[in-house]
This record gives sequence, C-alpha cells and structure tokens, in this order.
Amino acid sequence: MCTAATFYAKDHYFGRNLDLEYSYHESVTITPRNKPLPMRHMPDLTRHYAMIGMAYVLDDFPLYYDATNEYGLSMAGLNFPGNAVYVPAGQDPAKDSVASFEFISWILGQCRSVEEARVLLKRIQITDTAFRTELPPSPLHWMIADQKESVVFEQTSRGGNIYDNPYGVMTNNPTFDYHLLHIQDYLGASAAEPVNRFAANVPVHYYSRGMGGIGIPGDLSSASRFVKVAFTRMNSIAGESEAENVSQFFKILGSVEQQKGCCRLGTDDDGKPICEYTIYSSCCNMDQGIYYYTTYNNSRITGVDLHQEDLDGDQLITYELEKDPDIRIVNKHK
Repeated sequence: MCTAATFYAKDHYFGRNLDLEYSYHESVTITPRNKPLPMRHMPDLTRHYAMIGMAYVLDDFPLYYDATNEYGLSMAGLNFPGNAVYVPAGQDPAKDSVASFEFISWILGQCRSVEEARVLLKRIQITDTAFRTELPPSPLHWMIADQKESVVFEQTSRGGNIYDNPYGVMTNNPTFDYHLLHIQDYLGASAAEPVNRFAANVPVHYYSRGMGGIGIPGDLSSASRFVKVAFTRMNSIAGESEAENVSQFFKILGSVEQQKGCCRLGTDDDGKPICEYTIYSSCCNMDQGIYYYTTYNNSRITGVDLHQEDLDGDQLITYELEKDPDIRIVNKHK
C-alpha cells in the first residue's frame, strides 16, 4: 500500500516505503536534462530538469514510483484503489491531458517548487491512458514536496483536488480529507510522559515509559499508518550529520514498514501465502540530490548521487538495486 514522508533537518529529505506483494524490475534511475521524454497527449519534454528516483524502465521510459529533481522538488505516487478516477484524454479541452505513468516526469521536469507545481496541477486532468495494453493505469494519488511545503493531489469523481499537507506524510485510502479529520482523534497523544487528568486527586503513577503515546495505532491499515508515521515524523529529533539524519529518516519509515506474513492477500497456485511487504524504502536528500535506499533483505543504506552524473546527457542512467542480505560478522577468524 505504501507510505511517504518528509523530514526537515539541516538538509531536507523525502522518501517512501513501497509496499506491494510483487516487485517489478525497479532501479535507481537518473533522467538527464536532454533525455527526450515523449508525452502521450502533451508536447514532448525534450529538455527538462534532471531527476533521480526509483523507476521501472520500459521502452526507454522511466516509470517513476518516486523521484526528486535537481531543485529538490520531490514526488511519489501511492496506491489509491477505488478512489482514483481517470478520464479520457481531452475530456476537458481547457485542461492538460497527462497520463498517470508520466505525471511525475511531467511535474518534476518543469517545476522547481510546490508553488510552481500548483499552477500545473490546477489545469491537469489525469487520463485513463495505458502505457501498454498489458499495463493498465494504476490507481494512484500523489504527494509533492519541496524544502518548504507539501501538498497531495488526488483525482476522484469530484475531479482534481489539491490538499495542503501540514503533516508531511501520506499513505493510501481513504481520501486525504479523511486522514486530516481522522488524525484529530489522537490529539491527546504525546511523546512526553502522561499527566493524570483522569482523576487528578488520585495518586496514580504510570508503570512504563512511553505511555503518553497510548492510543497511537500499530496496525498496517493506511489510516493507522498515517497516524503512526505522522506521530513519529513530527516527534523525531534531527541530528548534526548527514548520516544521522538519513538514518533517522529510515527509522521514521521503519515505524510503518510491513514484514512478510503480516498482510496476507491469499495463496498462490502452490498454496503459499501471497503477502504484501515493504519492497524498498527510499530517502532522497532534496538539497544535495543524493538518493538513498534499502531493500527488504538488505538493510544496508545504499546511495546514488545525482550530481556525480552528466546531467546534460540524453540517455537514462540506471543502477540495479542491492537486494542480497549484507551481514558483517565482526569476529570471523580464518
């Protein structure tokens, strides 16, 4: 189902968990400024801002799951089944017809900030165009963030909706306005030790640390993950170094990661359980353009630096994911 978040320290960070029951051949993908990006219904992007992120590259086109451009504007698409409503291209002649699979490239290729993205979002209609016949459009909604603010874009039966996102996080269903309302149920939760307001004249003492956060949900539903990751993100303390802050960001995402076996979707032909799990977690330094990630079986943080590549090139640059377990035995002897 997925979770996305921001984290602002000395530098600014954006990333997500990708939670699914299967993996495509995704890779860390850099799109240089002069790589032509053909659009299905809009003018091709022949020159655009450079970007880095996780993508499934097919027919030499980056199908981005999440990405950050050279100015730090970041975007992720998360599952939104039953609520996402796409329309035929040109349904509203006054709007720009953009397919869901090219939406991230369309925004990040042209915008340097959320403020600039808002201008395009107001005239966008997401079309029901399939990348291929065998690849129908995925039902998605999107989180967009820069170093100052974050918004969520959803296209439902009510049309396109742009929501300010003061919590800097996003999950999945229901629609974002529900999450903004639902989180108010937890206004009493705190990272501090609890105060006895139940019976102030009774000498009651808490029996465990962390009881100020009692009530914060821990299940894997999207509504619960929204509350949990928002609580974790907004109470997380920034460090002094890049390594500390990147590590802290992965701890934030780790508060809602999914382990194999905890979310079962049925069984395969061999009777084995089909499980949704966190395929990868990402963290991009929005200021430096360094894209970090971990995978389900490899918790070692791996990074790819956008600015170490030729950003005026015209070919995609991809890096295969480090998926194998990387375990270090410190007392191994010959």
